[in-house]
Amino acid sequence: MNACLPIAVPTSPLVTLNGVHKSHGRGEGSVPIFRGLDLEFARGEFVAIMGPSGSGKTTLLNLVGGIDHVDGGSILFDGRPMSGMGDGWLARWRADNVGFVFQFYNLMPYLTAAQNVELPLLLTRLDRRQRRERVALVLDLVGLSDRARHRPAQLSGGQQQRVAIARALVADPQLLLADEPTGDLDRATAEDVLTMLALVSGELGKTVIMVTHDPLAAARADRTLVLDKGMMVFAPAGAAA
Repeated sequence: MNACLPIAVPTSPLVTLNGVHKSHGRGEGSVPIFRGLDLEFARGEFVAIMGPSGSGKTTLLNLVGGIDHVDGGSILFDGRPMSGMGDGWLARWRADNVGFVFQFYNLMPYLTAAQNVELPLLLTRLDRRQRRERVALVLDLVGLSDRARHRPAQLSGGQQQRVAIARALVADPQLLLADEPTGDLDRATAEDVLTMLALVSGELGKTVIMVTHDPLAAARADRTLVLDKGMMVFAPAGAAA
């Protein structure tokens, strides 16, 4: 990870959805979510996903992040199909390639900021010194080097979310998935977090996909996609649907 120099971002898509079908439930009680969804996410772009409750926003994140499986069609990551991969392979793939940021931070209350950020690295082969170097780098990136020893209760909501972003970045993933990352924050603090996500995309070359209900948050992204009943009802230039 290089937090200092801009990264040249290739134009080929990082994530491609081809004819994706997904339903919740089974049998007669199943509810279709996606019926043949086609979509691309480019390397290094910041995309906002909007839509009413039940439109498939979080399901889309779960599919792209390998947490859920498609019922039909395919998802390609960096040109490689993910469909049909086992849970063990997907767990390793997520650890190497995907960072997650949630609305309510999901920090461990009895660990310091640095210890929370280090958690994903405990599953890697990095030694203690290497882990500490990575943690220090990302805490500096999000402006929290002076809060490394503070526990979540000693941090503001915005600081906790920045710790969560640092945790998502510490393993140097290519893809960052954010589910309502500003939903629990006031406007000024939300703007700080959105600026951080834009930096992650624009300067570090990460692909950021953010689900949000807030049009002001969506306006900070490179493009906004709107889902309704599992269909893309508004896709600005550059979307594949």
